[in-house]
Amino acid sequence: MPKTVAPPAARTTGNVSRLICATVGIVVFIGDQMTKAMVESSIPEHTVIPVVPGFFNLIHAKNAGAAFGLFSDSPAPWKTAVLIVISGLLLLTVVGIVWRSRRLDWKTNVGMALILGGALSNLVDRIRLGRVVDFLDVYYRGYHWPTFNLADSAIVVGAGFLILQVITSSD
Repeated sequence: MPKTVAPPAARTTGNVSRLICATVGIVVFIGDQMTKAMVESSIPEHTVIPVVPGFFNLIHAKNAGAAFGLFSDSPAPWKTAVLIVISGLLLLTVVGIVWRSRRLDWKTNVGMALILGGALSNLVDRIRLGRVVDFLDVYYRGYHWPTFNLADSAIVVGAGFLILQVITSSD
């Protein structure tokens, strides 16, 4: 059976998708790095700045643990190295999926790009500083979400896009 060749517009879709994916990832990376730098230069550590009283604060917190402060109190000397290795492997997995996929749905592209930008930014911080800066503090009455940053937000929203893709895909 002869091999069919896709029309030129279809063949460039993968490249355009990868370009958009890379652009979104770079924007997330730069935005996260800039916001963390602004927090470090303008808010003293552990200072709370109310933005929406009763709901949202800015705070300068250093997180040497995993997402949402998990393992941050662990004194294990190998903790940072393990977090760097795991983050690096997960990041390579995402890059591999994006690179090997010829055509991804827009929800998958956006999700992967958000995860890629956020994970890369947090990984760079762990390698460079051994920790990340968290500064977004959301709460309501007695319910308090762990402090997080823009990269964490991008990763969670990106995962949401991937879940949406799985739920809405028709096979």
